[in-house]
Amino acid sequence: MSSQVKAAALREPLVRIAKRTDISKGQAWAIRAAAILLALVAGGLIVLAMGHNPFLVYADMAGGALGNKTGLKETVKIAVPLLGAALAIAPAFKMKFWNIGAEGQILAGGIAATYFALFWADKLPQVPLLLLMFLAAAVAGAFWGLIPAVFKAKWGTNETLFTLMLNYIALGIEQYLQNGPWKDTKGTGFPIIAQFAKGARLPKVFGVHAGWIIVLIFVVLMFLYLRYTKQGYEISVVGESEPTARYAGMNVSKIIIRTMCISGAIAGVVGFMTVSGADYTLNANTAGGVGFTAITVAWLAKLNPIVMVFIAAFLAVLTKGSGTIQTNFGIPKSMADVLTGIILFFMLGCEFFINYRLIFRGKGEAHHG
Repeated sequence: MSSQVKAAALREPLVRIAKRTDISKGQAWAIRAAAILLALVAGGLIVLAMGHNPFLVYADMAGGALGNKTGLKETVKIAVPLLGAALAIAPAFKMKFWNIGAEGQILAGGIAATYFALFWADKLPQVPLLLLMFLAAAVAGAFWGLIPAVFKAKWGTNETLFTLMLNYIALGIEQYLQNGPWKDTKGTGFPIIAQFAKGARLPKVFGVHAGWIIVLIFVVLMFLYLRYTKQGYEISVVGESEPTARYAGMNVSKIIIRTMCISGAIAGVVGFMTVSGADYTLNANTAGGVGFTAITVAWLAKLNPIVMVFIAAFLAVLTKGSGTIQTNFGIPKSMADVLTGIILFFMLGCEFFINYRLIFRGKGEAHHG
């Protein structure tokens, strides 16, 4: 080997990362299935180290979430806001507008819905009241999404930081209302907002609030909107390349603003469903981290609304099941959360191997990991 060849070999890194261009859908799903299997094995080893049978623990998680009517209802209640929030951020993410503000948009919707629940419940029948709460939540969420969209479209601000900061502003407004104007004077000494009247509560369908019907309708509408409408096509083009969109004659600023209003409106409706269907009141945990977990749902589903249904259901099973094993096996809630985190880590990590391959020194393009 000549000195030049040796020098070139030394300069070549041990491992290079190259983007995959030839992976089939079948191979991609095989990698995802392997990741889930490895995650279960890794989690099982931790459970085994704690002195429990992993097979029994996993079976108990599944049984607690799906094995009886009560558990199934609770699992659906967990999945509904998660799926709704994932649908909310999907159009923004497809546009490469990183909306990290679903938490604030959910709270904004919850606040708007709560106003009418508290002060209009005795003035309107149930159906008109719920429709008014729905519309108010959508408008409030859309407004909360509009703010960062305008700043991004007009002045090119960083939407990630902007939407994140708006989360804290929405939370501050909620805490002000809870401790001040909307504080329940008839309650205990703790600052809480009064429970909604029956007319301001979503009716139950098959034992779960009707929000699950609303969110499934949103799934179908969002799928059709992103895939088959002109606006959905414009979102894709802007996400691929803003200069290309402008060259094609598209009004990029208008598309950004319109899309974020839609995104915020759906998140606001999630807030309405939470306060009216699940909690019957507004509090600091109305969003409860759902807006952040929804990012994982949307990302794993590749922004496909149909796939989001299954991802959200899977995470809901993990969440409900982790509470069950805490009760039945004495496994701390923190450890149950670690188990859930490991599974999520593997599921997210596998996306790297779907999109990229590892090329080792001397192996060339033909041999890859």
